[in-house]
Amino acid sequence: MNYWYLYILLCKNNKLYTGITKDVEARFLLHKENKGAKFTQKNKPIKVVYVEKLNSFSEARRREIQIKKWNRSKKESLIKEDTK
Repeated sequence: MNYWYLYILLCKNNKLYTGITKDVEARFLLHKENKGAKFTQKNKPIKVVYVEKLNSFSEARRREIQIKKWNRSKKESLIKEDTK
């Protein structure tokens, strides 16, 4: 199956960035090399703090839109639940 991944990055200024990709490691490297989103060009990414595997692009995109609407504390709760 061809999975998609939703990911959340922690940036140097303590901001969180949410995105989707087929390859989290490769996408993270692009963000670090200033070849990713404009947000991560201004807010340098430090590490991947959350990854969620999804079955399709449309499912991943819906989840990305959902999470981007959340406030920071809700995103932090999701990240903390994942690390338990």
